[in-house]
Amino acid sequence: MHAQNFMKQGLLGLAMLLAGATVTLAYAETPQNFLDGYAQEAKAQNPAFKGFSAKAGEAFYKNKHGGDWSCSSCHTDNPAAEGKHTVTGKLIQPLSPNANAARFSDTAKVNKWFKRNCNDVLKRECTPEEKGNLLTYLLSVKS
Repeated sequence: MHAQNFMKQGLLGLAMLLAGATVTLAYAETPQNFLDGYAQEAKAQNPAFKGFSAKAGEAFYKNKHGGDWSCSSCHTDNPAAEGKHTVTGKLIQPLSPNANAARFSDTAKVNKWFKRNCNDVLKRECTPEEKGNLLTYLLSVKS
């Protein structure tokens, strides 16, 4: 039964493509997919870019950046642990993909939270290099 439904969905998608319709396929991203994308963006912005640094990512995560907050303000000093929003008190699942497989698996969510949190912490959007350094650090943290 599942094979028939899969076949029907595939044929419908193919028919829509042939008819010129736009088809959006939903699939889970991986942290490596995001790192690859951030590396491409970083190289485009800075041809001297040589790669990401877990050490720089850890400093970025733990340091305050001119404001009152750092990433660790809500996500704790250990990104493999559960955190709590400083203002609302809402529980936050671990940020490290090693402790929370759902992290860095959905492009829309990753973009939304980077934009919101970078603006809170930095008062601007994060650069691709900052995102890549942070994710490299998060992947180095063992749960």
